[in-house]
Amino acid sequence: MKIQPLYDAPHHADQVTDWLWQAFGDPLPREFFASVIDHSQTPDALPLTFIATQGDTLLGTVGLWRCDLISRQDLWPWMAALYVSETARGAGLAGKLQRHVIDYAREQGYTQLYLYSACRDFYERFGWHYIGDGLDYPATAVHLYRYDLSLSAGASTE
Repeated sequence: MKIQPLYDAPHHADQVTDWLWQAFGDPLPREFFASVIDHSQTPDALPLTFIATQGDTLLGTVGLWRCDLISRQDLWPWMAALYVSETARGAGLAGKLQRHVIDYAREQGYTQLYLYSACRDFYERFGWHYIGDGLDYPATAVHLYRYDLSLSAGASTE
């Protein structure tokens, strides 16, 4: 299995767009997600989309975005649009994709990373800390999470 930027395998862009639209689209049109994917094709710039593949089979995707929750533009960057294909679920790929974004963000010098989700008790397993609730457009309550990217996070001190 390989995790790489989508710009290294752009032939997967349409499938990633379809996945994101089907998983997160209501009420947004497919064109919205196509625009995000199109703009994530620039190396070392945000938004950035990563994909997991086995050979030429697409298994999952995750993004590193400047903004994922319009009501909380004070928080950035965001891990966004984590999706694992139904056939690849249950094998730990969601954790590997998260780890990839976390490591990349840390390498870029970010000190924290955010995400939002409608579900609870999933991201905590991977080291994310619940920081409160937010509001997704137009009026959906969501849970906000923060990941501390500092190298000392979680380390014991004497």
